[in-house]
Amino acid sequence: MKVHQIKIDFNVTEQIKRFVYVYILEAESLYLIDSGVYGSETKIMDYLDSIGRNTSEIKGVFLTHAHPDHIGSAAWFREHSGCKIYASEGERLWIEDIDLQFKERPIPNFYNLAGKSSKVDFVVKDGDEIRLEGGAVIKVIRTAGHSCDEVSYLVGDCLFIGDAVPVKGDIPIFIDEQEIRKTMNILETLEGIETYYPAWDRTYDREMMKSRLADAVEIIDMLKNTVLELDDGTDLETLTSQVCDRLNMQMLKTNPLFCRTINCLR
Repeated sequence: MKVHQIKIDFNVTEQIKRFVYVYILEAESLYLIDSGVYGSETKIMDYLDSIGRNTSEIKGVFLTHAHPDHIGSAAWFREHSGCKIYASEGERLWIEDIDLQFKERPIPNFYNLAGKSSKVDFVVKDGDEIRLEGGAVIKVIRTAGHSCDEVSYLVGDCLFIGDAVPVKGDIPIFIDEQEIRKTMNILETLEGIETYYPAWDRTYDREMMKSRLADAVEIIDMLKNTVLELDDGTDLETLTSQVCDRLNMQMLKTNPLFCRTINCLR
């Protein structure tokens, strides 16, 4: 099975530019790991044309989690290829009801990124194995923390990890300290993996992944220690501002997602 990586550029606001990686698993049929933001189908279709494949060959979209930059074109592919959507139970509600997601996790430009709600055809959980044609197997590994029930997908010696790992130089976004630490340990101790495919960067070998995991734990510890030092029972907005001042991260003071990170560390 061949893996293709497609970079999807998008804007959260006119000033805030982001990107995400979508992966195509190419075998007799095609499968997507995540689907990018709404409108990503155009770039994905162009790429498929360049390798002599087409949308009708996509049989499944495996979603790591429900955030807009991962689910945005899932509904389009389901409608136009007849493919099935796979996601965990904890992420399903936000995938099937993006209005609920916006209510509970409002971000700028939400609907232009998330597109529209999509039915989840198959709910997956930790340890599940989905058998594809040609003997290929996709194994589900729960890697929550960034979101409530994020999963990674293991195919042979390749692991697709979505946004499971906080990275230096980016906004540290996670909602559950215990779960994110558990995920770092899971990823550190998994055996037999040669290549890691994140949604935020190029692929990693095992040694590079160890370095990224060490960085992630350092980020979590730094934030946790700062919160413990500064938290005197004040309101979350004030605490977040104080943490940002201490760590020279002033640009995150009004970021609601970073506020949630700080809140889970109190």
